[in-house]
Parts: sequence; C-alpha cells; structure tokens
Amino acid sequence: MFAIVRTGGKQYRVAAGDKIVVEKLDGEAGSTVTLGDVLLAGDGGELKPTDGLTVSAEIVAQAKGEKVIVFKKRRRHNYRRKNGHRQQHTILKITAIGAAN
Repeated sequence: MFAIVRTGGKQYRVAAGDKIVVEKLDGEAGSTVTLGDVLLAGDGGELKPTDGLTVSAEIVAQAKGEKVIVFKKRRRHNYRRKNGHRQQHTILKITAIGAAN
C-alpha cells in the first residue's frame, strides 16, 4: 500500500518501510509522528478513500542539509556579499499506513 502525504509544503509518495527526508519537524530521534494530510492512497492499481487515513512514522534523526552559498555581486561598485545556509531536515522512517487510532 502507498500514500501521497503533504508536509512542509511538499508532497511525498510513501510506503511502509520507506525513509524520507522532510522539512524540520518537532521531536527527538526515536519518537513517533503522525502525518495526517493524506492526499491519495492506493494498493496496487486501485485507489482507496483517504477519509481518516493517517501515516505514522518514526523520527530517525534531525539533520542539516548541504551548504548552499549565496553570493551577490554588483559590477563596478565594490559590492560583494557571501552568505551560507544549511537547511534543517528531519529523516523519517514510515512505519504504517492505516486508519486513525
């Protein structure tokens, strides 16, 4: 069974046992989170109703993404700005897709 869930403004296709990297969620490593915004669910080639359907996941780790360098320059004005940024991520392991408890 698979599901399409929305979290952090993005959509992910998940199944039981998958590991995904999402925008930062609150919680410590080892705790369980519930993703309730299920957009689509299916089993094989057939779709299932999504009312009351939730996806439970375990937080594997809180991590940072790769560094992105933001460099601004204006020609002939002696203007240069260099800035770095590392986005906060949460690594999730999907444990189950099922009805709300």
